[in-house]
Amino acid sequence: MCSDNHQHDKLVLCSQCDMLVALPDLEEGNKAVCPRCDTLLTAKWKEPRNQPTGYAVSSLLMLFLACLFPFVSMNVAGIVSEITLTEIPEVMFSEDYSSIAVFFLIFVQLVPAFCMVSIILLCQNIKIAYRLKIELARILFQMKTWCMAEIFLAGVLVSFVKLMAYGDIGVGLSFLPYCLFCLFQVRAFQCLDRYWIWNDIESAPKVCIPLQAGKPGLVQGIRLCQCCTAILPAQQHQCPRCHSKGHARRHYSLQWTMALLVTSAILYIPANALPIMVTQTLGSHINSTILEGIILLWNAGSYPVALVIFIASIMVPLLKMISICWLCWDAKSYGRYNSETMHLIYEVVEFVGRWSMIDVFVIAVLSTLVRMGQFMSVYPATGAILFALVVILTMFASMTFDPRLTWDKANKKFELQKNEES
Repeated sequence: MCSDNHQHDKLVLCSQCDMLVALPDLEEGNKAVCPRCDTLLTAKWKEPRNQPTGYAVSSLLMLFLACLFPFVSMNVAGIVSEITLTEIPEVMFSEDYSSIAVFFLIFVQLVPAFCMVSIILLCQNIKIAYRLKIELARILFQMKTWCMAEIFLAGVLVSFVKLMAYGDIGVGLSFLPYCLFCLFQVRAFQCLDRYWIWNDIESAPKVCIPLQAGKPGLVQGIRLCQCCTAILPAQQHQCPRCHSKGHARRHYSLQWTMALLVTSAILYIPANALPIMVTQTLGSHINSTILEGIILLWNAGSYPVALVIFIASIMVPLLKMISICWLCWDAKSYGRYNSETMHLIYEVVEFVGRWSMIDVFVIAVLSTLVRMGQFMSVYPATGAILFALVVILTMFASMTFDPRLTWDKANKKFELQKNEES
């Protein structure tokens, strides 16, 4: 017999620890988190349609304005160089640095713009084909991690510190709209509730299994649809709501994670050993690695910026690779630490990983802005592309890792305790 529909609507399966949680009656402005791992399950906004839409429309308007006017400028000995946001990829493509241009286009402009448009279409319940609506929701939540507009903005600020030693730096009319765009697009994501949006598209399918809150899903023979958060029988591979295929645990999760991790570790060495940037000044060429750039900032007295770049570009990728390897080791039941500790490590890895792209965006800004012929010019080098690939591969490695594996040890203990009690 199928479980009661009203009761089923109040149950959520945590995507991180696989615990079945009974949702309380939330008041406006409150949120529900998993009692075991503190993962956000759902939030109740005052205007679940209008708030995300308002921020998404505002962000698109600010992005449009930011592309119309000059972004930043530089004055060196009377020579003025000025760029707009649209000129950054254009210069990269014209100078045969297509890889950096593609990274910028995708992560800074196209993906954020697509996500904002998707939020508007989904939240305002605009009449579009059901299948298209499903695909938009699926891609939206997958692409959320790859929105790096705010990381690019941080890279611009770091570029200012580097360029102050050579000349006067100014901001154009589009700088403030771009800052607002970053703020609004982050806020739009914060106000968008994944659980609500999928239930608004279509109600979750019924589960013909007795469900009990406070017990892991795998113990009860159910699994979570990683796409639309629906609760499904463990043996059902295709979700009837979003039509995505899945399993109780991601197949070959550890194998894929380790393969991506090993590849990123191999690229990490040349990415730090090879130059990431070439500075041409009065006919002389100066190659700079990541570490040399950090030392230069430190010697110039820019200690906070040097520390930020060192942490983001040297420490974070290295510690992320070590942490993911540790998570895989623990998931194979070789670790001695509890699930709560390992989950915290996973959360930190997920949050900080993409911020390592700061250095890549710094190079994109410098190589576009500093174009003054033989007097002074900056060009990307091979190390920048390799470093970007390291960041992307480590992001994919953390995505392919199934965090529920770290809780399987706790689930086994739960089953043993229940068996002993019975």
